[in-house]
Amino acid sequence: MGDWGFLSSLLDKVQSHSTVIGKIWMSVLFLFRIMVLGAGAESVWGDEQSGFICNTQQPGCENVCYDWTFPISHIRFWVLQIIFVATPTLVYLGHTMHIIHQENKLREKLASPGGSRLLKLPKYTDERGKVKIKGNLLGTYLTQLVVKIIIEAAFIVGQYYLYGFVMVPMFPCSKKPCPFTVECYMSRPTEKTIFIIFMLVVSCVSLLLNVIEMFYLICSRVRCRSKRQSRPITSPENPASLSAPRWPTSDDALQQNKLNMELESSHSVGGSLDGAKEEKRLLTGN
Repeated sequence: MGDWGFLSSLLDKVQSHSTVIGKIWMSVLFLFRIMVLGAGAESVWGDEQSGFICNTQQPGCENVCYDWTFPISHIRFWVLQIIFVATPTLVYLGHTMHIIHQENKLREKLASPGGSRLLKLPKYTDERGKVKIKGNLLGTYLTQLVVKIIIEAAFIVGQYYLYGFVMVPMFPCSKKPCPFTVECYMSRPTEKTIFIIFMLVVSCVSLLLNVIEMFYLICSRVRCRSKRQSRPITSPENPASLSAPRWPTSDDALQQNKLNMELESSHSVGGSLDGAKEEKRLLTGN
């Protein structure tokens, strides 16, 4: 496990700059891949070549058959898988450290005399140095997730085509310099199959976590954007506390004209009746 110390210390720094799902992925990488690989898998595969026996005395036949059966050792294959999967995360860590360094320098300039004239403010970090995953940093985070998904899937498919997911006890081999088709046998095939399936399940869990984290970030981004768009826009011409004036429509104008005409007709009828009564009173002298 001492060989993994440097990589583990680097990946441990990413935890403070990741999402909750990213922290779970990091725990899976540490506990179920690096520790299991260093503690148990190396001892299981320690005799893979010495325990590979073929039923022939032809010199070199066993070495050729072993190389044909296992182009690369399972242990070295899983070590490469962990390194390749962790590399995009380390690239994201480098980008994050660069942004933190730049914004710390910006804060120093703002605190210096005349720093208030600067129009630029820290965007990705707060006073405690906590990183906010947004903007260019969000793009880098999503990119490293996509790259990890591709690498993880490629290694799973590559493992299937290289040796499959079950370790069979007997391998027929007819490669030169073997004089005929010989039968070669692997030591402890059942125990090795268990480790192969375990590492496969962990790889699938890691792949699933990366997919979930990618959709989580995308959905969170879309939700925040929709909230900003639905928020009312205020301006001096249209303040938030005042509503815009309502202009009359054509239907409103027709209804108003009809009402005016009815009022005029009622006034004219009332006026003619009053005039007739006044004229009758004058003629009668009453």
